[in-house]
Amino acid sequence: MTLSIDKANTVVGVVGAGNMGSGIAQKYAQEGFSVVVVDMTEEAAARGRERVAATLEEGVKRKIFSADKRDQILGRMTFTGDKAALAPADLVIEAVFEDKKVKQELFAALDKICAKDAILATNTSSFFVDDVAEATTVKDRVLGLHYFYHPAKNKLVEVIAGTATSQAAFDKAWALQVASGKTPVKSKDAPGFIVNRYFVPWLNESMRLVQEGAADIATVEAACKKAFGVGMGPFELMNVTGVPITLHAATTLGEQLGAFYAPCDLIRPVVDEKRQWDLSGTPDEAKFDLVADRLLGVVFQIAARIVFDEGVCTLEDCDLGARVGLRWPKGPFELMNQRGVKAAAQLVEKIAQRYDDVSVPAGLTAQAEKGAPFALSFVKTRVEDGVGFLTIDRPDALNALSEAVMAQISSGFDTLVEDDAVTGIVIEGNGKAFVAGADVRYFVEQIEADAVPRIVDYASGGQDIFRKIDTSKKTVVCKLHGLSLGGGSELALACDVIVASDKGTMGFPETGIGIYPGLGGTQRTARRVGVPLARWLVLTGQVLDARTAHALGMLDEVVPAGELDAACRRHALEDKPATENAPPTSVPKGFEAMAQAFAQPLAEMAKTPPAGLDDAAREQVEKALKKLGHKAPLALQAADGLLTGAATWSLAEGLKAESDGLDAIFRTADALEGMRSVGRGRPSFSGK
Repeated sequence: MTLSIDKANTVVGVVGAGNMGSGIAQKYAQEGFSVVVVDMTEEAAARGRERVAATLEEGVKRKIFSADKRDQILGRMTFTGDKAALAPADLVIEAVFEDKKVKQELFAALDKICAKDAILATNTSSFFVDDVAEATTVKDRVLGLHYFYHPAKNKLVEVIAGTATSQAAFDKAWALQVASGKTPVKSKDAPGFIVNRYFVPWLNESMRLVQEGAADIATVEAACKKAFGVGMGPFELMNVTGVPITLHAATTLGEQLGAFYAPCDLIRPVVDEKRQWDLSGTPDEAKFDLVADRLLGVVFQIAARIVFDEGVCTLEDCDLGARVGLRWPKGPFELMNQRGVKAAAQLVEKIAQRYDDVSVPAGLTAQAEKGAPFALSFVKTRVEDGVGFLTIDRPDALNALSEAVMAQISSGFDTLVEDDAVTGIVIEGNGKAFVAGADVRYFVEQIEADAVPRIVDYASGGQDIFRKIDTSKKTVVCKLHGLSLGGGSELALACDVIVASDKGTMGFPETGIGIYPGLGGTQRTARRVGVPLARWLVLTGQVLDARTAHALGMLDEVVPAGELDAACRRHALEDKPATENAPPTSVPKGFEAMAQAFAQPLAEMAKTPPAGLDDAAREQVEKALKKLGHKAPLALQAADGLLTGAATWSLAEGLKAESDGLDAIFRTADALEGMRSVGRGRPSFSGK
């Protein structure tokens, strides 16, 4: 169970006010922590404050922050040259330059300054955690927190336990990363940890291709973008993050792991002359496959080695690190599955033939002989004192419901239902979202491939899974912390009890992207709040915060985030599964005007708001009705028919009606237009 963190009473210290240190500190302050930033002098600390202020000002200009928010963040930060200011810190993160002696001297000093239960963390990318911990008398509280540039923006952090690190210290450090909005992955204390272990050789092999004359820089850049689906190739990335950083990282890995990892000589004059790579030129498409095969082979070899041969991480964390830290659309094992594991092993064999100190990992060979893809787990289960927990673990995609995720929810739920030690079940999401909905990219791909029946099968199968949750004899509790949209809210409604933190949300955005809720959203919402208010929510796409959703009757309890686990456990152990209910006949207080407005026929709604409303109610109603003009007309009509039908249908009849209309709605031009527009601006609907 994740530890709860009281941000208001937690102090984070950061030593080093350079680019990494100031960025790490900024992220904690953004998330509500008090932060103390220390550097060698007051002047150096002041420069760190200037760095943070400049980054925040950029955020204000880009409308990420308001001016007030910027001031609040800076107000939570103290910059000083006095290490004694770290005395009250619960966590201190070292982000000084990569010199082992300097780091050890710092940790020896922190050992004397900090509280007896403070966690001391190093952001090193060059040394073992154990090397840094040697200088302290509190090795059980020393661990690694390896952040990625820019740490205020990049969500990935590798959490590394040293040999002596206690489980309590590790668990608290992990909880602090989650509370600060990071996506943590667990790594063994090993050279390069997880991501740099294959990312730095990826950069290095790119340079070797150029040095050998196999391809020029422009070709390598273009081939990488195509093969890995990235926005920047390796040479542009080095220009952006700093070419000397790549040289340092490759040198360190080479010293620890051998010649294959050592830096390509092509980089040295670029660093010595303090210049960047020249990206000009015309790519030679005839060489794209050659480049892709070399670079994929390097990544596949290292990923398989650190997972199977060295046990550095799980294959899921290996992939998650690539997706979050490097922003690759697919991680190494997903890429191997995409290419075919046998073909992936063949690429690694070619790399092994090229380099004397490279071999094909046994785990990759064994999987290739099976002829099966790697099984990637996106749903985890565990049992704690009579409560079964089903965790959707796809935080980089906000736990979106892909085909694989749905299948694993089904099998994981079955496992918990069949376990006699489980009294009740809690469904939760890892990260800052519960479930952000279905995977819209998947829908677009199927429509473009003229494979709409596959979408229908996905939704029908999803309905079956949610119906299984709905009818389970064991109490099922939704732990609603963070964003819940579309399919996520439909999953929540399939549970017997919905308990939310004050960060929880619920909403149905489907009509704004040309479709309608197809996993029970029209039917279960109507049974929760009544048909008129369900029409308001589904037709307008209104997103509710947890308090409003509770007042409306969409969920059952709202508690502070620190009490959410206990509340979910309490409900799960009550053994009171809900029964199917008819739509309520009364309207919750405060929602009378909205219910009145959305009781009208769809064609009449936007023409004239109901009479007799006071000015405040009229303004709210008019604002809601105005939203209808931005929705897809066919989706509105289809959703409205399903919502009004819920008044007389059984739940089974309503769910069937939802399924029966999916083929038609996903074949509309508006559906493709709407889903392609996600993240790109408001779609333009034609009503076709």
